[in-house]
Amino acid sequence: MMLMGMPLWAWIMFYAAVLLMLVIDLRMFGRNGQHEVNIGEALRMTGVWIAVSLLFCVGIYLFYPVEPHEKAMEFMAGYLIEKSLSMDNLFVFLMLFSFFGVERKYQHEVLFWGIFGALVLRSIFIFAGAAMVERFEWVLGLFGLFLLYTGGKMFSHDDDQMTDPSRNIIVRWFRRLYPVTDGMRDGRFFVIENGRRMATPLFVTLLVIETTDVAFAVDSIPAVFSVSRDPFIVLTSNIFAILGLRALYFALAAVAKYFKLLKYGLGVILIFVGVKMLLAMNEYINELGSLAGLDVHVPHVEIPTPVSLAVIFGVLLLSMLLSVAFTGRKGE
Repeated sequence: MMLMGMPLWAWIMFYAAVLLMLVIDLRMFGRNGQHEVNIGEALRMTGVWIAVSLLFCVGIYLFYPVEPHEKAMEFMAGYLIEKSLSMDNLFVFLMLFSFFGVERKYQHEVLFWGIFGALVLRSIFIFAGAAMVERFEWVLGLFGLFLLYTGGKMFSHDDDQMTDPSRNIIVRWFRRLYPVTDGMRDGRFFVIENGRRMATPLFVTLLVIETTDVAFAVDSIPAVFSVSRDPFIVLTSNIFAILGLRALYFALAAVAKYFKLLKYGLGVILIFVGVKMLLAMNEYINELGSLAGLDVHVPHVEIPTPVSLAVIFGVLLLSMLLSVAFTGRKGE
């Protein structure tokens, strides 16, 4: 039986492996109970997750049934896009934890369940997106326009301005339906007080993180579709990129101040993949122009995956290096 062009057993094995890795990750991070994850532990786990992702990429290169070399490069490009966007998202999580007053020793459990929820939601979004693209190819043009818009917003977004998480519509809805304690309760999501089952602010934080990830997925999933239309490659690159987010968060939390220019690099990456997507949709753009009475001749340009991979990696690396250099000079 085939699902989205791949045997059903391949999907089952992939998700079984993901669940196994999540359990291992939880046991390794939680082996000492609730504790503050130090940067050394976080860097080791980040290295493990990157190594596992690269090993999976090698597996694609050796065993993928169709164009294995091309698919391996598509996986790496999608992985880098999602990983780079996730780095910016982690800084938002850092601000959310600060806003809700979540102690560092409780953060790893919130992030675990947040990532577990993200895996489920991303899978749904990617399957739906792949089905939509297969039936209505012109949707990729809309994805491209949206990426241009979000990439441009990166240059005007003010890091110092943050929406009040307590105004999140899901949070307001939840507070109306379910009682919430006035403070943390030793890292628990729910407690029973005065005969009533109540949620804690820790669970409210988890809700905000989950709903925030939905907004992040709206940016990142179309971006990955710009480098591959293979649902298996899009899904696996996306999931492997977010599997190591928990470890990466604790590694970045200590050095967040050194990456102030990262958002500009992400903006360039989003604009690049948006343009790449639109150039591949030139027929639809030209036809739409004709319907509007305009003489539009957008050329068809297919940017090779190796070029996309080089641009994404180069922009990401350059923005990080410039961030460190800029921060270093500013601190002198």
